[in-house]
Amino acid sequence: MKKTISILLIFLAFLIIYFLQSNFFNWFNIAGIMPNMFVILIMVVGLFAGKYAGISAGVIIGLLLDIFISKKVGITAITLGIVGLISALLDKNFSKDSRITIILMVIILTLLYEILNYAINAMMFSYSLEIIDFFIKLGIETFFNVLITIIIYPLIQKGGFALEDNFKESKILTRYF
Repeated sequence: MKKTISILLIFLAFLIIYFLQSNFFNWFNIAGIMPNMFVILIMVVGLFAGKYAGISAGVIIGLLLDIFISKKVGITAITLGIVGLISALLDKNFSKDSRITIILMVIILTLLYEILNYAINAMMFSYSLEIIDFFIKLGIETFFNVLITIIIYPLIQKGGFALEDNFKESKILTRYF
């Protein structure tokens, strides 16, 4: 029952972020570049709920985004699924209690998402490579994601640890010995 409520809350977070991305951040952008809060959402799910939840949430949210926004179905699903997997792998090596490590994870995953998305689109659809424009976009989007992560960090911690309690079964002390 708790997992079902958590999944519904993740879907509600998706709807809120979709609304923010499509309406609010159209007004607050730099050179037409907006933050990508979906990367932050998938990072939180993968980091706190585990590998399978991160991959599943990444693929499902990516497919929904592809259906709603993009003309190419599957690319965002693949890249967000990879973000969910990498964030779950980062859980094993880094502390989730530190704001700095969360910010570094957001930087790494934003860079990974955008580079993979750009590379897959360039290979599949023969885009001309405009490296300088891409790196400018990448820097601004990473800056926005870090800024939003700093602002909503308490919400990330509270929601993340609630997800961890619901999705990760065993929290016994003997695993540390």
